[in-house]
Amino acid sequence: MSEPRVRPDPAFALLDLYETALPEVYGYLLARCGDRGVAEELTSETFLGAVSACRNPGAPPVSTPWLIGVARHKLIDHWRWREREERGLRVVHESEAGSVDPWDAELDALLAREVLESLGAHHRAALTLRYLDGLPVPEVARLLGRTVHATEALLVRARSAFRAAYREKEVRDD
Repeated sequence: MSEPRVRPDPAFALLDLYETALPEVYGYLLARCGDRGVAEELTSETFLGAVSACRNPGAPPVSTPWLIGVARHKLIDHWRWREREERGLRVVHESEAGSVDPWDAELDALLAREVLESLGAHHRAALTLRYLDGLPVPEVARLLGRTVHATEALLVRARSAFRAAYREKEVRDD
């Protein structure tokens, strides 16, 4: 009588990759959220989610780019949750943005990060995905669960909010 064959757990592939992927996943998240605690939590969620996902039949091979994709989704979920929380705590009054003119000013990177962190989660998510990650508007729309038209309008409002907050902070800091 032959012994039953035991299939190895596909999650073991993550162990081989963990040492090299961890700093990249954490770095990706920290650069986008700017908060060590959130980045650590989302990194943990990324690897836990990856363990579950790689056990599904037909799961893609485990790789660092795949883990970065999982991290991106975890970050978007975090921003969505945070936006729902913020919406529940305050009444949002957004004015309609006028025509958008190109802003050719040179931006201070540290000031820009502070301003980005001060924006609402929905604006921060849209601007980060579009301009830091370089995703096209249709992809940003898909990730945020919005239509392309709604995403374009969100980006207009987000750029306007960023520009106003940046100028205000710039004047205050001078």
